Amino acid sequence: MPKLALLRHGHTDWNRAGRIQGRSDIPLDDEARATLMQYRLPAEWQDAALCSSPLARAVETARIVAGRDPAPFAALTEMDWGDWEGQRGVDLLAQPESGFRHIEDWGWDYHAPGGESPARLRDRLQPWLAGLDRDTLAVCHIGVMRVLLAQAWGWDFSGPAPFRIKRNRLYILSLPDLTPEPEPIRLVKRETPQ
Repeated sequence: MPKLALLRHGHTDWNRAGRIQGRSDIPLDDEARATLMQYRLPAEWQDAALCSSPLARAVETARIVAGRDPAPFAALTEMDWGDWEGQRGVDLLAQPESGFRHIEDWGWDYHAPGGESPARLRDRLQPWLAGLDRDTLAVCHIGVMRVLLAQAWGWDFSGPAPFRIKRNRLYILSLPDLTPEPEPIRLVKRETPQ
């Protein structure tokens, strides 16, 4: 049974500033590059098919940790945050009329004005998932990972999530039913950083 490993891209300046990136093509920052160069894939994932979002932050993360170019897939592009892209969540929360709310209060159909809901992102991912026939590592975004892990864990974007997404970890799902492994796998520290 093939498996899918999900890895979140490294930090960007917008991540550190708390800005919503969505489909904005913001590159990794220098600190993220330096951190990622200290890691490599675990041995059991080095020969897996490698794919990524087409956004630069995901492509570069894949190149650094895997040492090769990923195949880009539009389906792995981050959730479209519409009118909220570039804004800070904390600022939107301070404006009740904005409609912005915490993820525990979303549900599957919640979306930014002009943006994409988790349900629409889930539907966008289905054809890509159906085409996976071998172990695959996907370097992508927290929104994509949330949707896939929500499906895997049976979470409906209501109440606390049964998982926590951290960087430099692989989140493993068995295909085709998306059965999750209970704990993520850490990337391996390189003996000699790149």
